[in-house]
Amino acid sequence: MQRLLSSQKVLPYLLILPASLFLAAFFFVPFVQVVLEAFTSDEGFTLAHFRTMADDWKFMPALSNTLGLALVVVPIQITLALVMASLVTRLRRGRDVVLYVFTIPLGISDLAAGLIWFALLEQNGFLNSILYGLGVIPGPQNLLDYRNTAGLFVAVVVAEVWRATAIVLVIVVAGLGLIPKEYDEAAEVFGAGPLKRFFLIMLPLLRPSLQTALILRTILAFEVFAVVAVLAGNNLPVLMGETYSWQFDLQDHKVASAYAIVILAISLAFTVFFLWALRDRTREAAA
Repeated sequence: MQRLLSSQKVLPYLLILPASLFLAAFFFVPFVQVVLEAFTSDEGFTLAHFRTMADDWKFMPALSNTLGLALVVVPIQITLALVMASLVTRLRRGRDVVLYVFTIPLGISDLAAGLIWFALLEQNGFLNSILYGLGVIPGPQNLLDYRNTAGLFVAVVVAEVWRATAIVLVIVVAGLGLIPKEYDEAAEVFGAGPLKRFFLIMLPLLRPSLQTALILRTILAFEVFAVVAVLAGNNLPVLMGETYSWQFDLQDHKVASAYAIVILAISLAFTVFFLWALRDRTREAAA
């Protein structure tokens, strides 16, 4: 009996051991190395690498572009995912097929998504060919002109929305599946319209799912790189792109680590904000 109890106590730790080792090897150890690279030099502790990063002329554009992309892309993705999830859950037939079609971009990598949209938007791409064939434009238009920063920004937004909305959709659909249908039916009986039921019943009950989706997508939005690299190159600086540039092009690992720390700090700040803003206030009221 004692052996059985001891094995039952040890078993959970044995089950999580592989995951713990994986996190230690591929997250904790690299994280410690990045922190040491960012805050140390031959003389010891220093903030010189952060000063070098801040003095770089690309830092502020990269920071503003990254924040701008996150603030534009994430709300669009949340809104689209809510609309698409509402449509999917109301379907009586073909629901699985529609959901499968909506989630196809999940199987496409960032780089592949960038290449797809580059093939669509480049001067000799599919979009120009279709518009020219229909007589809408007199000739091929350079939609990805390096001088048109706003156009490049819009192109990245469209590609990111197409590529990553499916992640939010899956989370929202799962959240809707956990909400008892009796709530919606009861509200309908008492005369609540579709919009009222959605905003006053569904959205509050979706708070945990929306919290998860917002945190996940915001963190990934700050790490956008491949799509920007394909569609805009160096003409639309972003924080992750500058991290790559300092690490591999300029071979300055310490400044690249400083960029990584900044990305981590911003991601943590937004995570804490979402955890606070979307916390369960019913428990606080009861207390």
